[in-house]
Amino acid sequence: MRADSNRPSHGESTSSIPKSEMFLIPRSQVRLFLLKFTFMTLLGWIVGGIASMSSEKILLDILPPVVGEQLTWYSWKKNFSTVVFAVIFGADQAFVIHRYLSGWLWMLATSMGWLTANSISTVWINYISSIASSLHKNISTQGVFILGILSTCAYIISGVWMGCFQWFVLRRYTTRVWWWIFLPSVSFLLISVVIGLLSLVQRFIPEVLRSQIVNFSQQGLTALILGIIPAIGLCILKRNSPITREY
Repeated sequence: MRADSNRPSHGESTSSIPKSEMFLIPRSQVRLFLLKFTFMTLLGWIVGGIASMSSEKILLDILPPVVGEQLTWYSWKKNFSTVVFAVIFGADQAFVIHRYLSGWLWMLATSMGWLTANSISTVWINYISSIASSLHKNISTQGVFILGILSTCAYIISGVWMGCFQWFVLRRYTTRVWWWIFLPSVSFLLISVVIGLLSLVQRFIPEVLRSQIVNFSQQGLTALILGIIPAIGLCILKRNSPITREY
């Protein structure tokens, strides 16, 4: 009973609660959380990528495609490898965030959100690419630029789906979190800008090492952005109600 005496009563004003306790991530833990969440996101990106490629190879070795069904087999293989990546990516983030909310729910929301966003953006980008292919030589330089912008927009907007899945989890623990729905799109926008800038400067990289350096830079910066932006967002969020925790 005495342990409960330190908890605020329902009638007590929330103004008496320390400001640090009002945030999902206590102010004293922000710096460490930013580093850990970003690192685990980067690790999840690397490990997930390796695991997804390995799963494709294993499936190809164990279950070779049936003649006449190569396209279907390729689709199933890609879907399976994408699921492997999404689960590992979400699990690595959940490893850090489970102290503040349900790690299982975060892993599920992040995995499902990534798969949905990836599927929808792929469909739209493929559709736009098919338009470009059908026009072939009849398309102008301006038309190519416009189709490229549309593909990029499809990729950026798809982040809303990931934001929606994560929002369903965060709304149980935090208040005024509607803006989170658009946060992954902000990450995707920054990724698009960074990749665009890399494409402009890649001609200054020696041709022998160009592909390796550009690919490494794209993957590394993408993972960092996917870690830093959500980490900052999580540090901004406030709890629905103050909860006494021991750390």
